[in-house]
Amino acid sequence: MAVYIDPPSWPGHGRLWSHLISDTSYAELHAFADLLGAPPRAFDRDHYDVPSPRYADAVRLGAIEVTSKDLLRRLTAAGLRRRKPPKGLRLVHDVPLPDFDIDPEP
Repeated sequence: MAVYIDPPSWPGHGRLWSHLISDTSYAELHAFADLLGAPPRAFDRDHYDVPSPRYADAVRLGAIEVTSKDLLRRLTAAGLRRRKPPKGLRLVHDVPLPDFDIDPEP
């Protein structure tokens, strides 16, 4: 049971961002994010986006620093990875679609 954070290297809205994940559950992730003071809007499918000025705060609270590649590996291994739905599809009532592949028509 742990919460992980990758380095703030993802650009957006004029700043750099980190991703915060749990390898146990979304409940653990939401509880940690609440402790960090992350707003609900920072949650994106399976992680929280954390602005670079809050990175040190997350680590101080116990988030384990990992590479982006390791973070994705841990998230996937935990069965908590939620991919974006294919373009043109949307979520209904914020319920994610299951992972699936769309085969091109022959």
